[in-house]
Amino acid sequence: MKMLVSILSFSVAMGLGMARAAEAKSETQAPKPSETKPETKAMTTNEVAVIKTTEGEMVIAFWPEVAPRTVENFKTLARKGFYDGTCFHRVIKDFMIQGGDPLTKDPAQEARWGTGGPGYNIKAEFNDRHHDRGVISMARSSDPDSAGSQFFICHGNPRFLDRQYTAFGKLIKGDDVLEKIATTPTHPPDRPNKRMGIESIKIVPADSIK
Repeated sequence: MKMLVSILSFSVAMGLGMARAAEAKSETQAPKPSETKPETKAMTTNEVAVIKTTEGEMVIAFWPEVAPRTVENFKTLARKGFYDGTCFHRVIKDFMIQGGDPLTKDPAQEARWGTGGPGYNIKAEFNDRHHDRGVISMARSSDPDSAGSQFFICHGNPRFLDRQYTAFGKLIKGDDVLEKIATTPTHPPDRPNKRMGIESIKIVPADSIK
């Protein structure tokens, strides 16, 4: 299913809104899971994600207390190198930057960017954390349980997304990088003119970050 393009209908960010029922594919995730989601593991180590981009590094602290399955899924994909070589394919100033689609590794697949995923979906973990600047949350289609690998980082404070998308962490370093990516020039459909690459996402102990 293609997502509508209106911000106020939650769909401008390829998975931040309602999908058209008449269309065939979701613009945020693979339409149907082909395998089961990863098992949730006990998280005893305080870890953060270091997102190395072409514009610099961002560091994300996780919220496993409100979204344990989502956090573990993100960590699992990152450790596999799933996100390495992807890009932020949808950028809307004062709203969010969206990435995590494996199809963005291939420029020849640009027409399909926003439809890729890991081959499975995970159950939503909606919670009371606000979608404020720097918060990372899972992109999805109209099905609440359709998230897989795509995520977005809020540039504005889109609290109308609260309790409708799974917020699972927040930026603790690299707000200047978020600003660079979110304010880069774009062309329809909200594609950055310059590739905003995700070189790697590494999961590291929190105490290793200075």
